[in-house]
This record gives sequence, structure tokens and C-alpha cells, in this order.
Amino acid sequence: MLIALAIGLVTGLTLLGIHQVQMSDPYVRQVMELVGDPEQGKAIFVMNCSGCHGLDGAGEVGPSLWRVSDRRSQISLIHQITSGRTPPMPKFQASPAEMADLLSFLNTL
Repeated sequence: MLIALAIGLVTGLTLLGIHQVQMSDPYVRQVMELVGDPEQGKAIFVMNCSGCHGLDGAGEVGPSLWRVSDRRSQISLIHQITSGRTPPMPKFQASPAEMADLLSFLNTL
């Protein structure tokens, strides 16, 4: 019982530390301080993402993005989008306002 509690505590503190480091990124902090416009985000999505994820985000070459906000944190999505971590996804360098708009749209899927 004590071992399980210790493991849980270490895991929780590790995750908290990761979140703190990610929030120290000035770009992430700027994006998270903004309220995005989902209509603007949809336009950004159609222009930059729909070729792989489909016009409705259901997925084609890229995975479905339906309910992606339920599966991934906003910070995780920012890092995925800007880094293109999973090939063949390209890096997408959006302004903080554009990223906030895109995240706002993804929250509607």
C-alpha cells in the first residue's frame, strides 16, 4: 500500500513538473492567455490541416481529430502542432492568436 502511494506521489509530482516547464514556454503562455475564435480557427484548419485530417476532422491520411480535446491537453496539442512530432505531419508555425483560434476550433470537434 505504501509503495503504491509513493509511486502515485512521484508520478503526480513529475507530471506537475512537466506542466510547469511547458507553461514556462513564452509561446505556450501567450497562446493559453488568449481566447480563440472558432470560426477563424476553422478557416486556419481548412487551409492548413484538412488535406490530411479531412474537412470535418474525421481523418484521412492523418488521424481523426474528433474529440481530440478530450484526449489531449491544450499544451500537448500546441506542441504537437508546432513540432509536427509524428511524421508526415509538418511543423506549423502559427502566431499565438492563430494557435488560440485553431485550438478553439479543435475544441468544437
